[in-house]
Amino acid sequence: MHGKCGRASRSSSIFPAGGTRTSASLRIRRGLAVSRIEETFVSLGKSGEKGLVVYLTAGDPNPRDFLSYLHGAADGGADILEVGIPFSDPMADGPVIQGAFRRALAGGMTTGRALSLVSSFRKKHDTPVVIFGYYNPFLRYGVRGFCRDARSAGADGVLVVDLPPEEAREMAPEAGKAGLDWIPLISPISGGDRIRNATAIGSGFLYLISVTGITGVRKSFPPRLVKWTREVKTQSRLPVAVGFGISRPAMAREATRHADAAVVGSACVKLVEHHGASRKGPVALRRFVQSLKKAMR
Repeated sequence: MHGKCGRASRSSSIFPAGGTRTSASLRIRRGLAVSRIEETFVSLGKSGEKGLVVYLTAGDPNPRDFLSYLHGAADGGADILEVGIPFSDPMADGPVIQGAFRRALAGGMTTGRALSLVSSFRKKHDTPVVIFGYYNPFLRYGVRGFCRDARSAGADGVLVVDLPPEEAREMAPEAGKAGLDWIPLISPISGGDRIRNATAIGSGFLYLISVTGITGVRKSFPPRLVKWTREVKTQSRLPVAVGFGISRPAMAREATRHADAAVVGSACVKLVEHHGASRKGPVALRRFVQSLKKAMR
């Protein structure tokens, strides 16, 4: 599976001296290596579809059933999966994901065990996987070792919630050397310089937070989201995925009117919390993901 998307070190392009990197679609036409994430967005673009990114917390409700939920999301049509590394001080997350972190940590989940779960998932699925987490666990693990082991486990990218672009000059190059896409995070208060810096060091896609504050299920988007998405897209050479608060198919459809993908996290984690270890849980998640994809077509 890795042969299809394997690639050489990209460290020389993590902090380009000027200009922009060759687009994934052009590199594909030239027969050059691209990542599984890049391939996914090129394929979506060719088919006129929008992408769906689904987030789940590693080890929630337990390691075995987490894998069943992850497979359920992939079977339901998720284009990219985010696997969250549980952390004891998740300052950017709301009650739903905080609860998932507590359950996973209580069950003994660690960064290394989370990577083992990704490796197990990769035996059955080619769906791109982004490791999503806070910097402290990666620092404790060892930045270089984490990036190497994440790639060996079958991960395709990494997103560090609390590491802004100007502070990522150690980890982003290590991710590139390991062959991982570095997924930048942009908030509604990010200025033009922050967006340009994030785009310069990033690859795969850009994660646009729809609202300031913490994660969680919401009923609607702020009025400025459409304008904000357009502004970011004019400054980013990367596909843009909108996340934070998407809870229903209609919201996923609205989010992707101007963005390239929607990220659904808390709504999926809430479903896991509701069903727990029940066999009905992964089936319910698969159906929910199918409903999201259907609404976005």
